[in-house]
Amino acid sequence: MDVVIDAAFGIISFSSIMVLVVLGLGIIASMMGIFNFAHAEFVLLGAYTVYLFHHSGLPVWLGMLAAPVAVALCGLILERTVIRRFYAHPVVAMLGTYAIGLVIREVVRGLIGGLYHSVPEPIIGFFTVGEISVSKWRAAIIILTVLVIGLSYLLLTRTTLGLRVRAALENPALARASGISTSQIYAITFAFGAALAGLAGALMVPLFTLFADLGLRFLIQGFLAVMLGGVGTFEGPILEAGLIGVMTASFPWLLNPVLADVLVFVVAIAIVKLKPSGLLSLSRGRM
Repeated sequence: MDVVIDAAFGIISFSSIMVLVVLGLGIIASMMGIFNFAHAEFVLLGAYTVYLFHHSGLPVWLGMLAAPVAVALCGLILERTVIRRFYAHPVVAMLGTYAIGLVIREVVRGLIGGLYHSVPEPIIGFFTVGEISVSKWRAAIIILTVLVIGLSYLLLTRTTLGLRVRAALENPALARASGISTSQIYAITFAFGAALAGLAGALMVPLFTLFADLGLRFLIQGFLAVMLGGVGTFEGPILEAGLIGVMTASFPWLLNPVLADVLVFVVAIAIVKLKPSGLLSLSRGRM
């Protein structure tokens, strides 16, 4: 039973990180109509920020606070200087963000020397529930993810900024005619999505260690989750991220790891075949 509970917490904590990655990716895709293929590298930058703080002798938790801010600033600079030029051409935007991500990944690879670097968990140890020991850090990841989802939902549905974001999403032309700067909204949204990716990277690095390809394993799954959940919805990609995260983390316990990855894609393809517009269509749960 101890092994089962520990595995369950591992699966749920992995799914929580996947949710954070997909939430940022989905917000950018819904607002701008493009898929940011540099999102994996934003995850990597979040992890790298934590590593820099730890390597400099500063507390790991301080690096985790700094990571989403640093990655948001990086995302904002990229959006204002490069990515904004691609909005009218989604295919070019995907190729452009892929190229940006490749550059970021290789720069980080050069900085860390192509090696694996470990970062300690900021909350060490276990707590006991009955006779079962549960990792404090994995539990903290789950709790933080729930809080971030709740705060993001409130930000998008209960604030003036959220109202402007949803107006720009629904009808950009009408939003501009109403005095809303869609260019500014796009910049804020992109930075917010990047911050979520940076937070995901910061939370995951003590579990997976730092290496240059850290974020890549989440990119394709994140892309699938957004597509399956429905671009333009808030809850759809989150639900799909949880589902794909559970499958990705649990199937290797039952099957060969390669076969497990293939099975995840088979399930995703089956869902696309049955529900091409996503499990939650645009008519429900718009952000």
